[in-house]
Amino acid sequence: MLNIASLVIGIIALILAVFAFIPLLGWANWVIVPFAVVGLALGAMSDKTSGRNLNIVVVVIGIIRLSLGGGII
Repeated sequence: MLNIASLVIGIIALILAVFAFIPLLGWANWVIVPFAVVGLALGAMSDKTSGRNLNIVVVVIGIIRLSLGGGII
């Protein structure tokens, strides 16, 4: 059950991360990354790894986008 919740959070975060690639919307990653970290925590508590892996990808994409935009120095 935790894996399904993690997958749902990961999919929502990934969809929002796609919109955050639009110029002037990079600030949205400050909300998306912590949201994906919550999904990562849920995925870490489950027996399966698909939700955890999806959220790891979303967190990495969000951090890379923030660093490219100057949000993380």
